[in-house]
This record gives sequence, C-alpha cells and structure tokens, in this order.
Amino acid sequence: MDTTQYQTFAKDYLGGTFTNLELLIVAFTHRSYLNEHKKSASEHNERLEFLGDAVLELVVTEFLYTNYSEPEGILTNWRSSLVRTESIGAAAARLGVEPLLRLSRGEKHGTDRARAQILANAFEAITGALYLERGYDAAKVFITENILSTFDDILKTGSWMDPKSRLQEVVQGQAGATPSYRVLSEEGPDHEKEFTVGVYVDDKCVGMGTGPSKQTAQVSAASAALKKYL
Repeated sequence: MDTTQYQTFAKDYLGGTFTNLELLIVAFTHRSYLNEHKKSASEHNERLEFLGDAVLELVVTEFLYTNYSEPEGILTNWRSSLVRTESIGAAAARLGVEPLLRLSRGEKHGTDRARAQILANAFEAITGALYLERGYDAAKVFITENILSTFDDILKTGSWMDPKSRLQEVVQGQAGATPSYRVLSEEGPDHEKEFTVGVYVDDKCVGMGTGPSKQTAQVSAASAALKKYL
C-alpha cells in the first residue's frame, strides 16, 4: 500500500506528518473494507469516529459559548447546523478525503446519501486521529479552519434553522402564505418505505422530496423549495 498520499494529506491539512501513520490510515478505513482485505487490514474507523465526534462537539460548543450570549436553544440549533452530517461531509469533500477512503467495491458505488455519511464519519475519525497524535489544540485548529470558518455563512443564510422552519419564514415574508405538505406516493414494504412529499404554496408545488419517513421527505421537499426562494 502506498502511504505517501496519507502523509501528504497530513502535511497539507493536519499541521504536519504523522508519527503514527497507521492511526491516520485507520481513520480513512470504512468497516466494509475489512471484509475484502482481511489479511492486510484489521481495524476500521468507527472507534476514531466516536472519539472525534466528542472532540468536534466540544470545540464547537466552546466556540459558541465563548463568543455568543444567545439562549441555550439558539446555541443548540447553531451547534447542530455546524456538526450535522451535511456540514462535516462537505468539509471532508473540500479536503479531498473521498479519493483516500478505503472502501469495499460495493460502498464505492453507494448512494449519495450513504457517501455523505461516510465522508462525515471520516472527518470525525480524522479529528479523532489528530487528537490522539497531537492533542486537543491541534484538533481545535483543524475544526476551526474547516467547520467554524463556515459559521458566518450559516448565520447569513439562515441555514441553521431546520429547512421547514426556514421555508415557512421565507414564504411568509415573500408571499404572505404558509407552506403545506402532501404525500404524493408511498413505495416499498412497510419496513422499507420510501415516501415522496410535495410542498405547496397557494396550491402550487414548489418542491418535492423523498425519504424513509414522511418527516424526512418533508424536510427534503422544504430544502428543494428553498433553492427556488433564496
């Protein structure tokens, strides 16, 4: 295995090469990879992900508590927007994590939703590996540069609000109306349903979304509608 690319990643984005390079390689290793490489790989990144998730949440919480005096509820929503799958998955994508991931052949051709989750998990695992290699301060710098640096945009766009609340605020402001949601279809067996939901303003469909539950599909539809209004 060529390990040069992992040291290059560490040098470019983690403040320097890793003494324990194997630790960093594990951070890029998905559980599925072990099934196809039992002789050459023995550990996947879920334990590092567990650690990195805790470090990430602490750094973000400390930043918000130190710099803002808003009530707990707003701070909690802001934190959620910073550490949600979409946010940290996007950060991993910007860092070029995906080509370095060690995945099974099946996972390499997975859905966009599955890929976003894998990228988010890898970001947390990398954070955990960095914390073990160089400590809290180094992890804090990494998180500040790649997660906290997006906070101004989150405030500006209002994306810290959940999509349904944000859409309602925008539509009421622009059209004086309240969005409504309708289930357009249900497919699949009871244990694996796929719902399609449309969101309507003045009886006009302004967005559609799908998901494994009505609530998830509504959020997806609201997100699609927001792209038309913002």
